[in-house]
Amino acid sequence: MTDKRGGFMSLIDTFFNAGVMQDALPALLRGLLNTFLLALAAIGIGVPGGLLIALVRLYAPRVFRLLAIGFIDIFRAAPVLVVMILIYFALPFVGISLSSWSSAILALSIVMAAYSAEVFRSGIESIPKGQFEAAAALGLPFRVVMHKIVLPQAFRVVVAPTTSNCVSMFKDTSLASTVALPELLKEANNAQALFANPSPLIAAALIYIAILWPMVRLVGLLERKFRSEKGH
Repeated sequence: MTDKRGGFMSLIDTFFNAGVMQDALPALLRGLLNTFLLALAAIGIGVPGGLLIALVRLYAPRVFRLLAIGFIDIFRAAPVLVVMILIYFALPFVGISLSSWSSAILALSIVMAAYSAEVFRSGIESIPKGQFEAAAALGLPFRVVMHKIVLPQAFRVVVAPTTSNCVSMFKDTSLASTVALPELLKEANNAQALFANPSPLIAAALIYIAILWPMVRLVGLLERKFRSEKGH
């Protein structure tokens, strides 16, 4: 019994060392702030960029539609880590050197734009064709039709999947540690090495869960709300 209790306490001391977590907390909070800034930048650039790409994909001349399709397909297929590494480590060979921040924001924004473009395309195409025909019969210009009729309805459709993509993007910020950006995971790794204890990594995981779990639940609520509205 004593051996079991000793083993349990040793496990707690190794993975849930309160003293180590407390000492590592300032670094983890710095990393969390950088994680938030990185996620907000990627979402703030990627979502509007995705809307623009979706409009090009649907309504631009054929050559631009094909380019938009290629962009969407390539960057939805490519792992975020690969895109980030190519930007940070490969572009310098052609004379383009970007900082860790710029590389991470660019990579995450590109991927976010590709996924957002597909979501917006689906949302716009869900609008009944009769509304487009009615607007055309009234002689409304394309810009007015999109701004006043189509996009307000499409936005309601895309809220849940866009929120889900934002959750995924927040998780993908952890990949920025590979380009030496001091986000939450990077700071946790540094603290783990400093204290020779994995507790900072456990603390970082708990922080991710505490932040992302409510967002995951929100996605579920939005999806159910949309299904109920659609059913009526």
